[in-house]
Amino acid sequence: MIIDVHTHAPRHRVRPTGRVGGADVAPMRPDKPNPEDYTWDDYLEAMRPVDRAICFNIAMLPGDGHPNTGFFMDAARVINDETAEVVRAHPEKLIGFLSVHPRDPGVLDEVERAVKDLGLRGIKLGANYQNFDPLGEEAARLYARAQELHLPVLFHQGTSPVRFADLDYAHPRHADRIASRFPDLKIILAHLGHPWQIDCFAVIRKHPNVYADISANFYRPWSYYNAMRLATEWSVLHKLLFASDYPAATPRETLDAIPRVNDVIAGTGLPPVPIDEFLKVAERDSLALLELE
Repeated sequence: MIIDVHTHAPRHRVRPTGRVGGADVAPMRPDKPNPEDYTWDDYLEAMRPVDRAICFNIAMLPGDGHPNTGFFMDAARVINDETAEVVRAHPEKLIGFLSVHPRDPGVLDEVERAVKDLGLRGIKLGANYQNFDPLGEEAARLYARAQELHLPVLFHQGTSPVRFADLDYAHPRHADRIASRFPDLKIILAHLGHPWQIDCFAVIRKHPNVYADISANFYRPWSYYNAMRLATEWSVLHKLLFASDYPAATPRETLDAIPRVNDVIAGTGLPPVPIDEFLKVAERDSLALLELE
């Protein structure tokens, strides 16, 4: 079974006439333009290579209304209702995560609504996009409730193409303190924390309930190879989960890149990534690890 733990839920049943994405967004990938707005059909077609997919978007602070947030952010209630709608239509394929803003006065009420009324089963946060301190007490209150409800939390980690997003808030070192304070909380660090992959590996190696997803790495081949060599040397390949970050990349592209990780060192004496071990990432039962079976 192939499980994609990181996809952005489609926000449109049909393609909108105007572009929704924000203006202050740098290129996500070096090899292709940023994704345009995509539909349910686009999303489901892209998910064909995987058996299950986790989907979500990111909640803004109420009243923020920043004009350049991009396609993946909106008010928590809007984001969560949209995610739940597409999941209800395809429950055999999709698992929905909610998103909230820790500084929202109604944050815990929205968590309850999203879990009990909408059936969403985890939380997606992007402290840099949402501009909150991941080590602050408002965030800690949310982590405590997530731990009580057995909701895994997937954090955006690492770089961002969005101009206003604070990079330090997305550094994987912060997850060390979060996991120490909430040891039973299942945590996923997105994108291997790129470009701070080694810091990400130090955290997931230390904490039994912290994992990292491999999304948004393969299209920088030298960085991708180096990350997987570091994961090999630090014995954390077994803590990596398959993920695409659709629409920035598709599951098919991400799957096809796994056996090609060593292409960049062809003809050199550099040590290869063990392909047999790396291929296990695509086969990993992430739902069991996250207690989402």
